[in-house]
Amino acid sequence: GYFIQRMGHSAVDISKVARRHRMSPFPLTSMDKAFITVLEMTPILGIEVINYRDGLGRVLAQDIYPTHTVMPGQVMRVTTGAPIPCGADAVVQVEDTELLRESEDALTVLSFLSQGTEELEVRIMVQARPGQDIRPIGHDIRRGECVLAKGTHMGPSEIGLLATVGVTEVSVHKFPVVAVMSTGNELLNPEDDLHPGKIRDSNRSTLLATIQEHGYPTINLGIVGDNPDDLLSALHEGISRADVIITSGGVSMGEKDYLKQVLDIDLHAQIHFGRVFMKPGLPTTFATVDIDGTRKLIFALPGAPQGNPVSAVVTCNLFVIPALRKMQGILDPRPTIIKARLSCDVKLDPRPEYHRCILTWHHQEPLPWAQSTGNQVSSRLMSMRSANGLLMLPPKTEQYVELHKGEVVDVMVIGRL
Repeated sequence: GYFIQRMGHSAVDISKVARRHRMSPFPLTSMDKAFITVLEMTPILGIEVINYRDGLGRVLAQDIYPTHTVMPGQVMRVTTGAPIPCGADAVVQVEDTELLRESEDALTVLSFLSQGTEELEVRIMVQARPGQDIRPIGHDIRRGECVLAKGTHMGPSEIGLLATVGVTEVSVHKFPVVAVMSTGNELLNPEDDLHPGKIRDSNRSTLLATIQEHGYPTINLGIVGDNPDDLLSALHEGISRADVIITSGGVSMGEKDYLKQVLDIDLHAQIHFGRVFMKPGLPTTFATVDIDGTRKLIFALPGAPQGNPVSAVVTCNLFVIPALRKMQGILDPRPTIIKARLSCDVKLDPRPEYHRCILTWHHQEPLPWAQSTGNQVSSRLMSMRSANGLLMLPPKTEQYVELHKGEVVDVMVIGRL
């Protein structure tokens, strides 16, 4: 695709409201196909060099080797780091000795102030072996050994290992920058006073926090009105400043839902799918725009705040977060899925459903229990409160119309356990 650099008016015709599509022109895409499409279309970002102290959560773009080696034969005492005396080949812990005789200064009244107190004779209570409790310098890392491989997702242990081997500058994949906006003439900022016909925008705050929780930098594009010119202007800004643009609302079949038309007509974006066979999140849309060899991702999520706020949060976890993980170089960006037992009966929907739940562990039980967060209608933001998992429920069939308490199901982890 290509991108129109001109910052002009939208070419979307808004005059023929009565003759707009009555049915979506986009075919239903299966969840699996949609997920695979997102990952296939998502690029891995370029490389930058950072100080190792800033490496937490980053993905290495290079193999790491020790900066220098140590000559063989050098050793150190475990407790102090000092070399053992020449000729010694074992260390015995003080707990395995008995004091038999000590120096005279230890017998004075002020012996606790003396720095010269020494054990003159001790009994060793264990059989010492050559090499016992001796750690040769460099024994844990061989010369030329790769200590951290390219593609490693760095945590505290990896940061410590970089410090150990003296590597202070590392090449990592860049973090994707994510721009977020909400669409709708009815929206107010959270600090604004409510009045009839208006509602506070909750989607943008929730989506920004979701992205930030995973460590990615964000840009707040604010609230955008339901008209093609404003949408085009906001998308231009997002595309110029970010790697990924997330919108919420404006992707269903309403007369003011212009977003897909702006993507198609004005930006000439490639819309890979515009409907996904899932609940919630049916109108989820994914598009890409290529600019001078750089691909920008656009996730148009459902969830007009007066209608489906939960849809935006669920689809962000299902599609956006894995894409961001791939962009930053994580080798397997798929979400973590575990097994859990249902804590109550759950009726199945004709569509695959992602049912918000809270995972808890009971004493000495191998699997956690998945507790429903209550009414799952997509307009009920309270169903996301405290949720750290999404039940991955299969579609209803003639044989299976509900799952029962105690049955084992797949759960996607979306929060702290």
